[in-house]
Amino acid sequence: MPMDRLTGVVNGLVARMEEQGTAKGAEVVVREVIPAAGDTGPRFLLEGQGDKPFIRMNANSYLGLSLHPDVIAAEEATARAMGAGPGAVRFIAGTHSPHVELERDLAAFHGREEGMIFSSAYAAVVSAIASLTDKTTFVISDELNHNCIINAIRMSRPAGKAIYPHLDLAALDRLLEETKGRARRVIVVTDGIFSMRGDHAPVDEIMDIAGRHDPDYPENVVVLVDDSHGVGAFGPTGRGTEEYTGSPPSDILVGTLGKAFGVNGGYVVSSAPVVRFLRESSPLYIYSNPITAGEAAAARKSLEILTGPEGERRLQHLRALTRRFEQGLLARGFEIIHGDHPITPIMVRDTAETRRLVAALFDAGILATGLAFPVVPRGDESIRFQINADHTATGIDQVLTALADARATG
Repeated sequence: MPMDRLTGVVNGLVARMEEQGTAKGAEVVVREVIPAAGDTGPRFLLEGQGDKPFIRMNANSYLGLSLHPDVIAAEEATARAMGAGPGAVRFIAGTHSPHVELERDLAAFHGREEGMIFSSAYAAVVSAIASLTDKTTFVISDELNHNCIINAIRMSRPAGKAIYPHLDLAALDRLLEETKGRARRVIVVTDGIFSMRGDHAPVDEIMDIAGRHDPDYPENVVVLVDDSHGVGAFGPTGRGTEEYTGSPPSDILVGTLGKAFGVNGGYVVSSAPVVRFLRESSPLYIYSNPITAGEAAAARKSLEILTGPEGERRLQHLRALTRRFEQGLLARGFEIIHGDHPITPIMVRDTAETRRLVAALFDAGILATGLAFPVVPRGDESIRFQINADHTATGIDQVLTALADARATG
């Protein structure tokens, strides 16, 4: 069938997105990666840009492990031994020993009883919230939580939901008080690191508030933290926002293998009963293929690197580069959202200027992500930079110079 009438509709919808500025547009296509050499970190060649090298300042590979030779070798060796793909969902024929070993390693790394891996952290969040929400459950969420949390709550259809202003813990406390008698179970859900801003949730205080209200709910106040941007990049040993804030373990922690670990997939760590229940009830786990055995082996190698001397060096280098970039921005008069996480946004506060600066950076061989109205509120337009451990001081200085030059030509 020609779909002629539907084609007209979807063309119109895309045109509206473009007019509103919400369309993502054409994606850059990486055709080659030039390995790091000397004081130059990895550079990327793009389709349509000839041999012009780009420094990537918008990647989540915080530890720079996606290009680590030992991580690549672990994936290659396991793929040769076990195949390129799992062949089926896990309960049929898709579990391999690297899957089980990785889950054990992740649980131990986070000090939890059990862990389980998903095809992505998005799938992990949706599965955990949807599976643990029933008609007697109330869900409370920070207003700047990630899209996966927003959609998970919509799909779960809880008895009620409430959104508290960003990091307003007095409002969270008040909502838990007001919800007494209206639900048997409450799920408080928050990002660990808020991906657009790089600020963090005070997980220690959230756990304290939840603990004080917990006796008033027959099935507990359950705290779920999605720390996908925190694990591997935040805290003295890379254990994320819990470690940074000195928090006791949250009830359910979601992480990703696709950011600091440099591989692919997501995971949940929690108590053994909760993980067993999620294995039996999460459709995105039960009916989706797992990550490959090779990816699981690569993630185990990344975790091994993180917990060893090299991981400590990479974390120290990452923190030093983050400070260098922040200090360089402040010295050049840019407004930033300060934080110890390697997400460093500069607040431009104008849509046209944000787009102009991003284009100027691209011309200078720098990939950065602009966030403009209506993606963010008018007046909060910004450019988000993400420091990686395979960046160098020379590269950071190159970006700072390019930013200053771009602003001067405006």
